Amino acid sequence: MIGRFIFARPARSRGAPEVFFRMSILGVMRESFDVVILDWMLPGRDGIEVLKTLRAGGSNTPVLLLTARDAVDDRVLGLNAGADDYLVKPFAFAELLARVRALLRRVDSGNALRQQIGDLTFNMQTRRVARGPREISLTPREFDLLTFLAQHHDQTVTRQMIAREVWREPNRATPLDNVIDVHLAHLRRKVDDGETMKLIQTVRGVGFVLRAETDA
Repeated sequence: MIGRFIFARPARSRGAPEVFFRMSILGVMRESFDVVILDWMLPGRDGIEVLKTLRAGGSNTPVLLLTARDAVDDRVLGLNAGADDYLVKPFAFAELLARVRALLRRVDSGNALRQQIGDLTFNMQTRRVARGPREISLTPREFDLLTFLAQHHDQTVTRQMIAREVWREPNRATPLDNVIDVHLAHLRRKVDDGETMKLIQTVRGVGFVLRAETDA
């Protein structure tokens, strides 16, 4: 599945980390890659700086950020810097592959960093969301939730699907239903309040659906 990749080990000499940094950036910018797996801790410069440089240079390649930092603030920093996903060390190789496959599915299904559903538009890279001319400010969790709904637009998604794919807490002792409902309510208010067409709809007894049509 991962066929073409860059492998570089910086030499133990002065200036080698800078050479490594430039080689990595040039490699990703010049070549076509499906996914970049980026470690936060790199020699000379950290992965966040590499990530920001890639995005500033116009690279839209999905990036999976690897790090031992597991604090919420660190996750937010990585995602806001342009990462598409975040995996905390130590991790099972099977999970790494699963997350890479998920990123590839997002690229294949969305096939663009900018998506539009009705008059709702959002950019996966900048994480900007708008409803017509109105800019919508979302928390990182709300954006991830909206992204998941958009990936399955016109399809009903259950709370179990949202818990598994958005919260990603399979070993949680208590259900996330109430937490998900609260976040959905906040997201719905930001997206749909004051609008004639309600995009986020509840399918009673089943789950939720994002679709560009008025309620029946």
